[in-house]
Amino acid sequence: MAGKSSEPAGESFPVRWSDTVRFVRQLSHDLRNDLNAIELQSAYIGELAQDQELTNEIKRLREVVSGMNSTLQLLSKAVGDVAPNLVAYPASEFLTDMRTQIERRFSKENHEITWDVHLQDEMLNIDPQLFQEVFMELFANAFQHDRGEGALVAKARISDGQLLFSLYEPKVGFSANTQNWGREPLRNIKQRHYGLGLNRVRGIVEAHGGELKAQYDPKVTTLISTMALPLSGQQPESG
Repeated sequence: MAGKSSEPAGESFPVRWSDTVRFVRQLSHDLRNDLNAIELQSAYIGELAQDQELTNEIKRLREVVSGMNSTLQLLSKAVGDVAPNLVAYPASEFLTDMRTQIERRFSKENHEITWDVHLQDEMLNIDPQLFQEVFMELFANAFQHDRGEGALVAKARISDGQLLFSLYEPKVGFSANTQNWGREPLRNIKQRHYGLGLNRVRGIVEAHGGELKAQYDPKVTTLISTMALPLSGQQPESG
């Protein structure tokens, strides 16, 4: 039939992840510029306002704009390149520091975490700031998604020249495919969550020469996420 497209209706085409990243970061940048303009304008209006109720409303508006700006910054960061600033870090101190961060961030839930750590003087070469992101994301997911009854169990040990950190999460009705764990960004999207967290975690771990994987044990309804990081082989310097 004349004029009829040869492409099937609704046909999709592949988009490279690098193009998606460039789009997200450019869109975020453009929107943040607009939000900054709104922030400046609302601040000016706030200075002119005489009515207290109007002043309060402008203050709330500025808080909303600030929150949107923060969300866009986090979104740009989530799709950004991972460039670690490596420092030598004793494995035992690393886990102690990460545990402190987790207990501070999840102060209401930290009694639900059982720690089983067996580390000594082994050394890592890592970026501690990036690994704060990793641990926060792993534990936040464990507490928020399909949480089952029972404690979270965090285990750390050394095996075959690697630090192995495993998080055991009791789950209810878990049905996700773990084969490509952390390799499917934008798959699960909901309000203020864009399916980028695990992809960011995987990127950080792999940028350190490590590996992230997960498996689900239906017998005990537990998801086991394991992060493997190579040891540096460097011995701690004596004081």
